[in-house]
Amino acid sequence: MKDTTDEQLIDFEAALKVADTAVFAKTQKHLKNIEVAVLRGALVGKRYDEIATENGYTSDYIKHDVGPKLWQILSSSLGEKVNKTNLVAVLTQQEIHGTQKNVPASSATPVKLESLVGLIPVNSAFYVERPPAESRCYEEIMKPGALIRIKAPSQMGKTSLMVRILDRAKQQNSPGEVCTVPLSLQRADRAVFADLDKFLRWFCASITRKLQLPHRVEDYWSETFGSKNNCTAYFEDCLLPEINGPLVLALDRVDEVFLHPEIADDFFTLLRSWYEEAAYGDSGNPLWQNLRLIIVHSTEVYIPLDINKSPFNVGLAIELNSFNSEQVCDLAQRYGLNLSETELSELMQLLAGHPYLVQQALYHLAQQDSTLTQLVQTAATDAGIYCNHLHRHLRNLQEHPQLGAAYYQVIQASKPVELEQLLAFKLHSMGLVALQGNQVIPSCELYSRYFSDRIPSP
Repeated sequence: MKDTTDEQLIDFEAALKVADTAVFAKTQKHLKNIEVAVLRGALVGKRYDEIATENGYTSDYIKHDVGPKLWQILSSSLGEKVNKTNLVAVLTQQEIHGTQKNVPASSATPVKLESLVGLIPVNSAFYVERPPAESRCYEEIMKPGALIRIKAPSQMGKTSLMVRILDRAKQQNSPGEVCTVPLSLQRADRAVFADLDKFLRWFCASITRKLQLPHRVEDYWSETFGSKNNCTAYFEDCLLPEINGPLVLALDRVDEVFLHPEIADDFFTLLRSWYEEAAYGDSGNPLWQNLRLIIVHSTEVYIPLDINKSPFNVGLAIELNSFNSEQVCDLAQRYGLNLSETELSELMQLLAGHPYLVQQALYHLAQQDSTLTQLVQTAATDAGIYCNHLHRHLRNLQEHPQLGAAYYQVIQASKPVELEQLLAFKLHSMGLVALQGNQVIPSCELYSRYFSDRIPSP
């Protein structure tokens, strides 16, 4: 067996090629200039303070920031633990045997980092399931006349779950057998909500267009029967028969209707009547068994609805919660990060598992834009990664003084606060508070820290 001699040890150019190739395969980013400088110095045994002096940086920055991050990304990229002490040996072996020998299988086809805002695409590697929500929805949507209600505050993943239910409905049926229609009620002009007749015409026309069927709304609408009967008949005569199979209709941003009580009662009563018609089976119109509804909304239903006419107390109710520690840890690993228990606890304390906030934090850490310590320290400032997100919330609170005054109460209090119900529900729909029975608390430390000195006392 041949001894390992000095001439077999890797030179800098070969070491850089091995390291940079592996890092790029993992992250699709090359090593930064300062990381290359640390790599060069470490290969010849220089101390951190020597590397710092030669490159015009402080010793603490190289020792506590650049160095540890470099070893972490090299360890993740090369598939084995790398540190300053074993660097030469690891890179030499990688160069001798080929850089892919010890790289994990997942690194061969690296996951592209995604900065996710809004909908997480169906094929994304960064969607985190929250059992048993997904499996229950996938099972329910296959039932005739199904109705699924998804509720959660803003940016908690409701629409991302909705599109997965639609995708699963397609997968579980033969090609062309099922039609899926996602319809965001936020797309309707404000004038459409002026009266029920306008709204239901828009509703039918929008679904017709999505299904790419002939537009017959104006020709078919009759002044004799009233808007709800016209809409029901349009589905029975012009939509459901043309499909000749299940129609999965997903209504997103249903909260928009809550703002218009003049149409809300009639519209929600109509949806409930269709659900009940499907339940009649053969004694009613069997076409309604082909309609499966998904209703997505951000807040509690604060409009008065007859319990016997509301679609919000029937079907399958799904309430999406924040990520727990295990889910955050799992997501971090998908971003190529190995968080310690202390780091995970620090992140959970700041963000309380809020899906959007967690996604952003992990993305920026994976991009090596900052360390976790820096991220936490600047998170609640205008220099942090959440500045635009926080500014939007601040503008909303400033534009609605009553809401701002209510939130001021919440963040200044040392215990849960009881607010007027509508204000509590609106703050909850924005994701700014967590409900505890009839009381509320700030939903996470990030919001408490940021808004505590930015909302003036009422």
